[in-house]
Amino acid sequence: MTEVMITCAVTGAGDTADKSPHVPVTPSQIAQSAIAAARAGATTVHLHVRDPATGLNARAPSLYREAVERIRDSGVDVILNITAGMGGIVHRPYDDPNLDGPRSDLVGSEERFCHIVELLPEICTIDCGTMNFGPDNIVVNRPRDLAWMARRAQQLGVKPELECFDMGQVGHALDLIAAGLILSPPLFQFVLGAAGGAPATAQSMMALRAMLPPGAHWAAFGISRHAFPMVAQAALLGGWVRIGLEDNLYLQRGQLATNAQLVEKTVQILDSLDFQPMPAAAARRLLGLRQT
Repeated sequence: MTEVMITCAVTGAGDTADKSPHVPVTPSQIAQSAIAAARAGATTVHLHVRDPATGLNARAPSLYREAVERIRDSGVDVILNITAGMGGIVHRPYDDPNLDGPRSDLVGSEERFCHIVELLPEICTIDCGTMNFGPDNIVVNRPRDLAWMARRAQQLGVKPELECFDMGQVGHALDLIAAGLILSPPLFQFVLGAAGGAPATAQSMMALRAMLPPGAHWAAFGISRHAFPMVAQAALLGGWVRIGLEDNLYLQRGQLATNAQLVEKTVQILDSLDFQPMPAAAARRLLGLRQT
């Protein structure tokens, strides 16, 4: 059977910690959930961290360090994919759009990347454009910032995952490739169904896939109720898949899920279509990753 790389997005940065008891918050909880997802069949775990006191998004290197060390010390063979997306959020309340709100978190490229420099994961995710995100937030990723992070990742031997919410962001990623900042083979991740981005449809997925250069690897995922349909769609179109509590809290309508349960259901869907999970070692070879 054809092997499909499964990424589990363990916790994310959204306001979901109070919506499900299964959303991991502390570094220990994030690590435990990532390990369980890997044992359930995830090839890769995609990590954010949260403030243990509030459950809100955070980017302190110490929090990343604890979570990563716990995963590495577990002995589970899983690829670490750490976000480089935090530090780009501008929060502008509607009643005063000229002032940054209290949840703005906009810093320079170097500060956004410091945990990647320290921990050297095999993959880091770079969001490939600026976009609206929710009613009051703008996520800022200037082409200059993308080029800086791509260049730094190349120097470190960390593989960028080029996360694209629409066709324009794929265009930014292609610019990075043309500039020699992304080593072959490039790895793309399509985000479908996010407000302000491409819809979670087969047409969107095929349009994004059609823009890719020869030899590129790609994966896709859907937000919320689109999560499992996009698992099947991506695999059938020759891509890889992502699932996890960052993107979807439910196993089925009304039933909250753990990350391991989401991965288990993904494995079942893939198996029904004659696909199987890709081991971490095979993914490393395909992507040219160095083992940490």
